[in-house]
Amino acid sequence: MNTKPLVSVITIFLNGEKFLREAIESVLAQTYDNWELLLVDDGSTDSSTAIARQYAERYPAKIRYYEHDNHQNLGKSISRNLGFRNARGDYIALLDADDVYLPEKLQHQVAILESQPDTAMVYGPTLYWFSWAGESQDAHRDYLGKLGVKPNTLFEPPELLTLFLKDGGIVPCICALLIRSKIIKEVGGFEETVSFLFEDQVFLAKICSRSRVFVDNGCWDKYRQHPESSSSVAIKTGEYHPLRQNPARFKFLTWLEKYLSEQGIEDARLKRVLQGDIWPYRHPHLFMLLKGTQYALKMMKQFVKPKVKRLLAIPVQRKYQLLQNNKQRYSEGMIDFGSLRRLTPISRWFGYNRGNPIDRYYIEHFLAGNANYIRGRVLEIGDDSYTRKYGGINVTIRDVLNISDSIPGTTIVGDLSCADHIPSETFDCMILTQTLHIIYNFREALQTIYRILKPGGVVLATFPGISQISIDQWSKYWCWGFTTLSAQKMFIEVFPEENVSVHAFGNVFATTAFLYGLSVQELQSNELDYRDPDYELLITVRAIK
Repeated sequence: MNTKPLVSVITIFLNGEKFLREAIESVLAQTYDNWELLLVDDGSTDSSTAIARQYAERYPAKIRYYEHDNHQNLGKSISRNLGFRNARGDYIALLDADDVYLPEKLQHQVAILESQPDTAMVYGPTLYWFSWAGESQDAHRDYLGKLGVKPNTLFEPPELLTLFLKDGGIVPCICALLIRSKIIKEVGGFEETVSFLFEDQVFLAKICSRSRVFVDNGCWDKYRQHPESSSSVAIKTGEYHPLRQNPARFKFLTWLEKYLSEQGIEDARLKRVLQGDIWPYRHPHLFMLLKGTQYALKMMKQFVKPKVKRLLAIPVQRKYQLLQNNKQRYSEGMIDFGSLRRLTPISRWFGYNRGNPIDRYYIEHFLAGNANYIRGRVLEIGDDSYTRKYGGINVTIRDVLNISDSIPGTTIVGDLSCADHIPSETFDCMILTQTLHIIYNFREALQTIYRILKPGGVVLATFPGISQISIDQWSKYWCWGFTTLSAQKMFIEVFPEENVSVHAFGNVFATTAFLYGLSVQELQSNELDYRDPDYELLITVRAIK
């Protein structure tokens, strides 16, 4: 008899023949063995019904098939609730038919909840998965979703709900969750009157408004990005826009307002944020008028008053000429620099004192997108944090290189530009983040890297593009600045050209924010993820021996 707690994985699907097998196989591949999979058919008309039935017949002790009466299509919320009612597990996990779990998903999250009996739910960041189709142009589009809060932290209610309202970009994906069954019963499952857009946020609001939630730093799932997904279709049809007000969000906010009142949940900060979100929907004309007035007042304060003062101080014959000279500039619109009109940065610490640094956000997206290369014996510079985070059980030996053995965790002491003592063809992977620019003899370092990699071994390297000079102990070693072009040229001096892939992250806004010392938490996801090739904030290289 299996004494481990049972996990019920619920997968709802509607015409999911293209991806359903892969979702099911990712559950079958779990290292945690005490699970059941409930496949809930929401009225499919393609072969996904047959696929689900086949798996249920092949694994009758582990997989069960359900459908609505008369094979109806009733929507996401009703379908998930059908799964909840038939689940036998102590814990519930949700997996949509086009997403997949990584092998240690259940084992890792069950261990967390087992160690924290008073915690209702755990989640971590999700990999936004563009590279699933194997297209070369998508190879570097994968990125780790914004966590937006301090990881490995237990949050008391309703703090997370308040943060989700302030930044919708940090709401976790459904596939990232593991929840205690008793909590789902207590909150009544999904709200069946909200069955399409925001149904996940309604469900999360029920849990986060009353229960403790642990936010983990590990990524254990992949959220497939494709044009047929329900969210993509909603954006295309205009039903949802991630950056604008829309009826679906207003419906969610009014539901939440009523729910909090009925449940007697009183929290001043949550109420203030919620009312601030609802007000523009309830008073759209006044909102637009106020918005326009605020902009006009800014313009007057910044431009009109100074201009009037200057005009009064100059001779009359000059006034007309000055106005004519500035006419074109005024007609093109004035720029309100606000708090950015300054000669010193807001923070010199790359945003560390305000949240997560922007360049680290891009580094982690790059490594997450290449996690399948982080395997076998891996060498990392400084410490092994990225090896642990993205390599997991695929890594057999972790080595750390530093210039001094006084740094904890160091296994190899040396300088890459003169490291004859490191044996050749030793490593399957090398993680070289933010390092090459501080090595004066970087060509010699690249020769070493190539030499110590095994045939087929991979180096994953990053270095600054547009950046301030660091202000820590490494500033005195900062020798070089690179572009994607120079990075390409220097790596193909050592590695085969066809095995070198160079890309850059950044855009004008993200780069500006980074130079001012702002953090990831102060930008929206769309502002971080847009790439402009003219603004290379971070440069990444994947090179294979």
